[in-house]
Amino acid sequence: MELIVALGLIVFKVAFLIAILLLLPLPLTWLERKIAGHMQQRMGPMRVGWHGLLQPVADGIKLLTKEDHIPAEADRFLFKLAPILALAPPFVVFVAIPFGESISVLGAEITLYVSNMNVALLFVFAVIGIEVYGVIFGGWAANSKYAVLGSLRTCAQMISYEIPMGFAVIGVVMLAQSMSLLDIVRAQTDVWNIVYQPVGFFVFFVAGLAEAQRIPFDLSEAEGDLGAGFHTEYSGIRFAFFMVSEYAIVLLVSVLVVILFFGGWNGILIPLPPLLWFVLKVAFFVYVFIWFRFTFPRYRYDQLMAIGWKVLLPLSMANIIITGVLLGAMAAP
Repeated sequence: MELIVALGLIVFKVAFLIAILLLLPLPLTWLERKIAGHMQQRMGPMRVGWHGLLQPVADGIKLLTKEDHIPAEADRFLFKLAPILALAPPFVVFVAIPFGESISVLGAEITLYVSNMNVALLFVFAVIGIEVYGVIFGGWAANSKYAVLGSLRTCAQMISYEIPMGFAVIGVVMLAQSMSLLDIVRAQTDVWNIVYQPVGFFVFFVAGLAEAQRIPFDLSEAEGDLGAGFHTEYSGIRFAFFMVSEYAIVLLVSVLVVILFFGGWNGILIPLPPLLWFVLKVAFFVYVFIWFRFTFPRYRYDQLMAIGWKVLLPLSMANIIITGVLLGAMAAP
């Protein structure tokens, strides 16, 4: 009986996570448009529902009812597979993400994570790297020059920025002596890692912007010169998959920033519930993603590569060396 209850709880957690991630674009698209509007001294969505609250629902209905167009010369199998490959990895990664320690429901302790992996950080980086295949296949299979250029840019961009992004978290792992995300948060009970790892945070966040393909690093889409890039030929539900994937990556990077550098659900000064602390921190970094989109111009491609290889990579390696030297000095008798 206990096994059945445990399995049922896991199924419920997974279903809840999937529902949240699938519905995520509804509030975020409305929020993004509203923030953009107010930053540009306009109202944003106003016509569908109160202050445009139903605009995302209208957009969702439009996407679900649009014609599912596939170009005549496209590779049909890869064209259909690409949105799934882009969507699945961000969903799978959240299995290893903790949102808190545990809560008590009707006298039973329920953990706020699906799985506590002792190599959760390694699992996250391994799985999220698969997403690049969805983008590459989508651009290549469409048999469109704009889409191919977008997918090639994405391939170089994501591989280039995954390296400093991975190096940026090594300092955090050295401090926590663990790759478990739970252990990393517990190690920040007194002092958050942002105090010890400001350079690691900077590298990780900038690389996260590039991994999420958000402005100023949206060279894979670049509406101005590629007409939407790798998903130019997609419409309807397949385009919606790419959009959901983008927002899931934004949420994932925000969650990882909070867990790795800002104490996770550990609060400071104000006595709020741990889960509320976590949600507020994540919401702040999601807002920063949106804020950056409407603040900074897009980089040229040579600038994008230069930032990754000539700035972020040396910074991340220097951060590892300095962290190791300081930890060694502190451990010395």
